[in-house]
Amino acid sequence: MEIQLEKRVSAGGERVKIAVAVCTFKRNDLLARLLTSLEAAARQVADQAEVGVALVDDTPEGQARPVAEAFADRFGLGLAYAISGKKNISLARNLALETAIGMADWTAMTDDDCEVPSHWLEAMLAAQQSTGAQAVTGRMVRRVPEGSPKWIVDEPFLELGVDEWPDGAELTSAATFNTMISNEWLKRHSDVRFDPHFGVIGGEDMVFFRAAHAAGLTIRYAKQGFVYENEPADRATLAYQLYAYFWHGNSAALSSMQSGVSRGRMTVHAGASLARAFLRPVKRLASGQKPQLRFTLAQILHATGKGLGTFGLRVEHR
Repeated sequence: MEIQLEKRVSAGGERVKIAVAVCTFKRNDLLARLLTSLEAAARQVADQAEVGVALVDDTPEGQARPVAEAFADRFGLGLAYAISGKKNISLARNLALETAIGMADWTAMTDDDCEVPSHWLEAMLAAQQSTGAQAVTGRMVRRVPEGSPKWIVDEPFLELGVDEWPDGAELTSAATFNTMISNEWLKRHSDVRFDPHFGVIGGEDMVFFRAAHAAGLTIRYAKQGFVYENEPADRATLAYQLYAYFWHGNSAALSSMQSGVSRGRMTVHAGASLARAFLRPVKRLASGQKPQLRFTLAQILHATGKGLGTFGLRVEHR
């Protein structure tokens, strides 16, 4: 395993180059909202960095082209627009990486349904500068539209797949919704890319970052480097949330086994998760709290998805 710190981003002198890699699929309104927020983030680091965008459209007809053209001249390094059109997110992400590598020193990844605060790039640069890590990653804060059901925020539905760590903590994985990675590292490890096998069912980012960490990538947590995810109204429903938890559990099991976790260990983990899901409302009632039965059902489905994943069942992402 390679253990190496990346060259720290310079606090002065020549500006570092950052390409923000974004994959999009039929979300033009959300994409425009993201790019507008990226403009503000780029302005805030103008004395430290030149920023560009590597945008990959996964629709064969190039549905995002009008948005790309509207933002083409708004970034110092430009906006490179490419069409993948394979409806496979892994292939789209690999094209975005190769495009970003050709543009800049660092690739900052986020998703087309995200929105970044104006200090995002500043926080990511500061985290890299203080740690010398080859990748820095942050959390995602989910938001739902005004008028969404009260239970979706009262119960912890919006915390799915989101972990918080101490600032600067060394991690073994990251996520494509919020990570900045060294392009020099990516060039040296051209074999570490997103697996097309997971490009339809999801979990490709977990497999990618675990493989990268196994190949020596150092990953540190940037507490202030968070992004927002803007959930559309059609996802703020119980039916979609239950599906999302089922899919996420299934994806987590499949990607974990792809990364080397044994089937037996994953089966035990799935069983323990199911037991905790059933016990959760009992413990809450015993302590005088509401049982949160909707979320209990979501956790049961999450554990069930894990269990079925250990036997090879694959649930497609939607």
